[in-house]
Amino acid sequence: MEKRRFGGVLVPVIGQGTWKLHGREAVEALRLGIDLGLTHIDTAEMYGTEETVAQAIEGRRDEVFLVSRVLPSNATRRGTVAACERSLSRLRTDRLDCYLLHWPGQHPLEGTIAGFEELVEAGKIRSYGVSNFDEDQLREAAGLGNIACDQVLYSMKERHVEERVLPVCRELGIALVGYSPFDGGLPESGALAAVAAELRATTRQVALAFLTRLEGTFTIPKASRVEHVRENAGAGALKLSKAQIDRLDKAYPIHLRRELPTS
Repeated sequence: MEKRRFGGVLVPVIGQGTWKLHGREAVEALRLGIDLGLTHIDTAEMYGTEETVAQAIEGRRDEVFLVSRVLPSNATRRGTVAACERSLSRLRTDRLDCYLLHWPGQHPLEGTIAGFEELVEAGKIRSYGVSNFDEDQLREAAGLGNIACDQVLYSMKERHVEERVLPVCRELGIALVGYSPFDGGLPESGALAAVAAELRATTRQVALAFLTRLEGTFTIPKASRVEHVRENAGAGALKLSKAQIDRLDKAYPIHLRRELPTS
């Protein structure tokens, strides 16, 4: 599976998201994902899934690139540090590979970044970033600290970030991590299905390959079922031709929004 540099290390371009992920099947799905190379695992204090992730990575912490997030309501300097400590406790680990501000909030960003820097200095996080920041907000954040990534909604139907956020990420050396790649569902007919048939793949696999075709982009599809994890992992081997990319680009054009789309 292809890897790219993110937060100072090489990680797979396709990872595992954990939104509303609970139970034994979820643990098994996450463990299978690690076996298949989906070692970028994303969670958050808001999700209530950190304990599930802890079970999945028990004995395998060094194999995964672990990401969690602080809620904006907690994101003062002291609040950020305290929230991270709680996440580390729930995850049963001594460090995060990346820690994110979940979305822009009411507390001054300077305080949040100062908290991140304190955590880096203490060895409790290795890098930090933001989520749901538009291009202007991202520039502001990058002016205050060493932002590793911006995690944003990025799907076949919502490609706004390609035009507006990704160019700023490239300019500043920041990774773009797309969440909810299947947002709104995938059609069973049309260009996506046709390309999937040509490649003897599934529409989910083609969508993931398309959404990670650009340098500096990653995606974190939800990993709640074993069969979906196997399907997601299979996308890492797909190679789309220029003609196939052009067809998908035409079928799912970029629609610019007045504000950054979120989900």
